[in-house]
Amino acid sequence: MTRHRILFVLIPAALAAALVLAAGSDGNADTALPVRGFCIAAPLPDGVDAFIQFIEQELVPASVNTLVLRVDYNFEYTSHPELRDEVALSERQVKKIVKACRRNGIRVIPQINLLGHQSWEEKVTGLLRVYPEFDETPHIAMPESYVWPNPEGLYCKSYCPLHPQVHAVVFSLIDELLEAFEADAFHAGMDEVFYIADDNCPRCAGRDPAELFAGEVTAIRNHLASRGAELWIWGDRLIDGKTTGIGMWEASMNNTHRAIDLIPKDVVIADWHYERADPTAPYFAVKGFRVVSCPWQFGEVASDHIRATLDARRTSTPEMRDRFAGVMQTVWSDAADFLDQYYGRLPPDRERGDPIACCKRYLAELKELAAQP
Repeated sequence: MTRHRILFVLIPAALAAALVLAAGSDGNADTALPVRGFCIAAPLPDGVDAFIQFIEQELVPASVNTLVLRVDYNFEYTSHPELRDEVALSERQVKKIVKACRRNGIRVIPQINLLGHQSWEEKVTGLLRVYPEFDETPHIAMPESYVWPNPEGLYCKSYCPLHPQVHAVVFSLIDELLEAFEADAFHAGMDEVFYIADDNCPRCAGRDPAELFAGEVTAIRNHLASRGAELWIWGDRLIDGKTTGIGMWEASMNNTHRAIDLIPKDVVIADWHYERADPTAPYFAVKGFRVVSCPWQFGEVASDHIRATLDARRTSTPEMRDRFAGVMQTVWSDAADFLDQYYGRLPPDRERGDPIACCKRYLAELKELAAQP
């Protein structure tokens, strides 16, 4: 335990020289690391005030300037009220979060998981629960007790990107979130899409998975562009998992990776790597995309992502430099559990690394960056 405390204190100090070099002569954090992000599930209604307190006490002092909120169906949608969670944020509660963020110079980007992640373990989630006709693989039944791996290769369900009614629903939800959060960007998820171009789908069978994936990214991007907003997505489906050795989770093994050459270059890529800081950000940057590197549960990986981004910005050509847009810490528990663990009211979940320690280290290093003269 003592060793970990020493590392926590020393790593930010060890980065100081690199931070000064990366920041340039003015030492400006916005110059060194333009996107200093934090991604977490939106709080439930009874947790809004505590969440705002966390923003003001923890994120603001660390100079976090971008907050991706995974909303999904935790909002009182009016266009499709049938998709609301049983307990969901009201517009008034959303505006409280927006006001706190705007007051502190934080850009808010709402998210709905699109294409993939339409189920979790034994249950389908909002969209397919209400509109089962959108299911890419209706022939694969949800199990009574979920295990992985399984014969059907079921991780999460996908909706069919070629269903003629799916975008009318999805785009209505996007529009409501853009308005409620006063947002100029939207995060569409689109990670870990294992079901695509299924042989049993009457619309997608025989299609190129890369073209299908690119078509969905482009459709969402074009809708957002018509409203003056930009699209963010997770980057894993655009990486060749076999060639890189990264595998099926943080990269693609089902031939979607070629979509990287088929989608608009103004899509922002959130490039998540949690076990190691795999150096794929330069790949996205060379392809013309702005990229944000994302850690989760290992503090040393968060440090590596920060250092790699600072170094890339420092050593790149002017044309490449700003494509290395920044770093974003991710949180994969609900907001209430996260806050309880962060403040010691619950023991941290260490099933996979130590996400709380990683988060604290990330914020500490951002403070170190902001403190540079």
